[in-house]
Amino acid sequence: MTILNDIGRVGVWTTACPYDVLLPNRGVGVLLPDGAQAALFRLDDGSVHAVGNIDPFTGAAVMSRGIVGDRGGRATVQSPLKKQAFALDDGVCLDDPTYELPVYATRITPAGDVEVGSPPAEYHSGLLTGRNRSPE
Repeated sequence: MTILNDIGRVGVWTTACPYDVLLPNRGVGVLLPDGAQAALFRLDDGSVHAVGNIDPFTGAAVMSRGIVGDRGGRATVQSPLKKQAFALDDGVCLDDPTYELPVYATRITPAGDVEVGSPPAEYHSGLLTGRNRSPE
C-alpha cells in the first residue's frame, strides 16, 4: 500500500523547507499545525517521504534522526534508539508489525518547496489512534 501521494485526504499543507536544502538520506523534523510532528526524508532517488516523528517503542521524538536504509527493496528508517526498522511507504515496523508510524502525504510545489499534508493519510492498519495496534 503506497499512500505517500494520497492527497485527496489532506486537509492542510504545511511548508517544511525548500527541496534543495534536504540532504539525501537525512531527516528533518516538521511541526504540523495540529501539534503533531513528522519526520521528513529525501532519498537517493530524489523522492520525499514523511512519517510520524514519535518512536512508538519509546515515545521519543527521534525518528527524523533515524538511519535511512533499505530492507528487501523497501525504503526504511530505523529508530536511532532501539533500531527497529519502519517502512517509509506504509509506516509498518518490519521488526514487529504490531507497531507502526503514521504516514503523511508529501508534495513539491512549483516554487521548489516541500510540503507535508495533515492529517496523516492513515496508518497502514487504518487505525488513527494508538502507538501499538493489536494483532488481528
